[in-house]
Amino acid sequence: MLSRRALFRLGGAALVLPAGLSACSGGDGGALIGAGGANSSEEGSGGALLTSEAPLPAPFTVALAVPPVLRPVRKDAGTDYYEITQKAAKVEILPGLRTEIWGYEGIFPGPTIVSRRGRRTVVTHRNELPVPVAVHLHGGRTAPEHDGYPTDVILPEDGGREYVYAMEQRAATLWYHDHRMDFTGPQVYRGLAGFHLIQDDAEEALGLPSGKRDIPLMILDRSFAADGSFRYPSVDPTLMKTPGVTGPYMSGVLGDCILVNGTPWPVLDVSTARYRFRLLNASNARRYRLRLDGGPGFIQIGSDHGLLPAPIKHETLDIAQAERFDVVVDFSGHRVGDEITLVNDHGSGGTAQVMRFRVTRQESDDSVVPDRLADVETLSDADVTVEREFTFARGGAHAHGMTLSTVNGKPFDPETIVARPELGATERWIIRSQNVEHPIHIHLAPFQVVGKDGNDDPGPFNHGWKDTVNLDSGGRAEILIRFDGYRGKYVFHCHNLEHEDMMMMANFEVV
Repeated sequence: MLSRRALFRLGGAALVLPAGLSACSGGDGGALIGAGGANSSEEGSGGALLTSEAPLPAPFTVALAVPPVLRPVRKDAGTDYYEITQKAAKVEILPGLRTEIWGYEGIFPGPTIVSRRGRRTVVTHRNELPVPVAVHLHGGRTAPEHDGYPTDVILPEDGGREYVYAMEQRAATLWYHDHRMDFTGPQVYRGLAGFHLIQDDAEEALGLPSGKRDIPLMILDRSFAADGSFRYPSVDPTLMKTPGVTGPYMSGVLGDCILVNGTPWPVLDVSTARYRFRLLNASNARRYRLRLDGGPGFIQIGSDHGLLPAPIKHETLDIAQAERFDVVVDFSGHRVGDEITLVNDHGSGGTAQVMRFRVTRQESDDSVVPDRLADVETLSDADVTVEREFTFARGGAHAHGMTLSTVNGKPFDPETIVARPELGATERWIIRSQNVEHPIHIHLAPFQVVGKDGNDDPGPFNHGWKDTVNLDSGGRAEILIRFDGYRGKYVFHCHNLEHEDMMMMANFEVV
């Protein structure tokens, strides 16, 4: 077993540039990665398609799996306590083959945690994997020491770490995933992701579909080697020394097998009733344009951070990496025997299919979708105290033979703070995307999109409180963001995980 210091040096911050080293320096490693490959986009996403060597199943032949809800190990007056062990396991994803996953509790996706607004949640994570890990509650209003900062890792010999979540935020669909410096992409790809839902009285009083008709759907893509293992083009498959992927995939890794809740192209039997689906794009690099072929369309009721003021109807949904859409689909107008297919209009061949709904029974339904969902505060330009601009681009810096990904032309440095917003302040951020598509995620502070690509409106898919905004190549978003909750250092970054690992990330500090 390596010492703590050696393991951190090799696996915790391998790409951090030493003080005084120019980001344009050359050095060893060019033979491994070269210049990093050209910027590339495919199927509506930054990246290149990695094809599977194993035979893939025919779509819509495997039943959808729903992740189990994790039970607390104990409770007290104000807190629910959970324990999760991160470990490797062999599971059947492709029929007849075994795939080694790295999973929370050894399952993929990890178990769903359900919290109550106003009740503190404490999760103890233990690491039985051969690499360091960090856990980020994506969308959580979380103190900095519990946010999963990329270098704040749990080593295999640490024995466990508590993450404390106050849960002083609205009901919403959140998720938790690995956030280790330089290796987030391959570790999430191997399975380290799960849902974390927040519930509250106000949402439950609305009468929305619930119980077995409230289903989380984690959509992602993977590729498989001939033996059924995940295929991912890591420079160092041990994930211990050199980070990054081989040159053709540095714009992003796109798999050719679409999984929903870890099931390839699944089928779900439904009744003639309304269903609530919590859609999450947990792919490393793939964006989706979802549509219900033969179906009634989507009724969006929530975004990244909870309910919208009122429902919005969509024929299609554009969903980038890490975004969440809470939608209701009403199957009451269908007959038993009807089939409705969730398709991806950005895809081609197998990646154009996602899953299928099969109407198998008639049932009564007393759920509703009210015309008014929630009182949602609207941020105002009058509250803005500071305006900042950030450009996300692949290129502009090199180190050790690698083409890095940058924010305002500079790669990530844990010691550099690019913004110091005041606690309680509202700021306007202008975010630009270059080279390829970039979904931008900001920790701690949710925001509202007020302009998109030169228009003075958020566009059709950016309503409500968000923590991730989807940008096309050359895109531009204007957001109003309020920094409340906690003081401390946090990151914001591209959620194309290959871009993040190649240093498209920056620090801000709430003061």
